[in-house]
Amino acid sequence: MNLFRGWIGEKITTFKMWLSLNAKTYRRFHNLIIPAKNGTTQIDHLLVSPYGLFIVETKNKKGWIFGSENLPKWTQVLYSKKYSFQNPLRQTFRQKKVLCEFLDLDESIVHTIVYFVGDCKFKTPLPDNVIRSRLGRYIKRHRNRILSPQEFERLILTLEQHVSESNLTTRDHVRSLRQRHSSITVCPRCGSDLVERTVKKGSDAGLRFLGCESYPICRYTKNV
Repeated sequence: MNLFRGWIGEKITTFKMWLSLNAKTYRRFHNLIIPAKNGTTQIDHLLVSPYGLFIVETKNKKGWIFGSENLPKWTQVLYSKKYSFQNPLRQTFRQKKVLCEFLDLDESIVHTIVYFVGDCKFKTPLPDNVIRSRLGRYIKRHRNRILSPQEFERLILTLEQHVSESNLTTRDHVRSLRQRHSSITVCPRCGSDLVERTVKKGSDAGLRFLGCESYPICRYTKNV
């Protein structure tokens, strides 16, 4: 059921892009699976434009949504029942890093968006790039041309070649996701090294844990 709901959400997003964004200016790629040094990442929607690249992560949720930028899990409240789901900003964090490495791009060129398409309401303040309406309008707010025509064409050709030649499947991505999260050497979120640290304060002082080397940019931790 969750997979079907996710598929419906992605189709809704695709349709709204078709309605609101010029296909020649915003070249679209959907359900991209990109290889990385520590597995793969799956991108629901990628737009390539003269104004930069836009990663769009779709969430099809109803009810009330509670979350914040730093929480590892967000909460959906529907008919008085609570359901937790992964912080989607953490998903786009990794997607952006992997995409920039794959395309040899500076991260400032790539914008990330989390787009909720269901009948939901945000009950806590969320970052500006977490939206539930007017996707096309949000994207078109970025009006500074930062890609030359040559670089634009290079990116399109690279992505089209990858799509036509890659044999990576969703099953491959799920398998790599499981392997990545079981690693004790590589951060599953951003690909940096995991280093051993010790809790210095509080009731857990003295306990050891694994933390991302890129802290505080990436705050992933794992119990030893």
